[in-house]
Amino acid sequence: MPVPQNALTVDRSLLRDDVYRRVRDAIVDGTFEPGEQLKDGELAEWLGVSRTPVREALLRLAASGLVVAVPGRSTAVSTIDPEAVRDARDVIAAMHALAVRETTGRLSDDDVTRMRDANRRFATALTAGDVAAALDADDELHGVPVTAVGNRALETVLEQFGPLVRRAELLRFTGDARESVQRHEQLIELLAAGDSQGAESVTFDIWHSLPADEADGTAQAQGTE
Repeated sequence: MPVPQNALTVDRSLLRDDVYRRVRDAIVDGTFEPGEQLKDGELAEWLGVSRTPVREALLRLAASGLVVAVPGRSTAVSTIDPEAVRDARDVIAAMHALAVRETTGRLSDDDVTRMRDANRRFATALTAGDVAAALDADDELHGVPVTAVGNRALETVLEQFGPLVRRAELLRFTGDARESVQRHEQLIELLAAGDSQGAESVTFDIWHSLPADEADGTAQAQGTE
């Protein structure tokens, strides 16, 4: 897919992060497809910035596995590597489980309410077949304990590897995730009840239910029929 032609205004005070997030999101949502070459000049023109922050963003994206950069040659969006996705998924699962364990009993009523609201929006989006809205609601739900724990190292790990998992999930998302609504509700109830061990276990299972490759996805589909 060609680079979008609409120029975007970037907040200069947060230039590096803004450029990184915009390119990252375009990769995750499929605007830039696996295998597509990314030219820093075209990206810079699209974003309305110089090439320097674009090159820095591509280096960060290479570190997270979303692009493959060959020094002195081209940079391309990485293909889906099942092993890399599984590795990232395991790390993401562990980080979210840690956040839940550390915040059980510490979440406010407002925190729990936000999680419930997010799960309702998640369910509504699934029914409507709105993949983007479903994943946004899912991010918001799981983000509540992450924000509450206030562990910057944990947030950094999720920021680095989360998009790799999310892209794989988005590319294979079928809307057949009704079971996730019940798992989310179970997690919320366990957090509200102060059951740290139970909440941690459910969180780990939620993230490990994500298919890392076509084989995983097929097995899960057969198991839920």
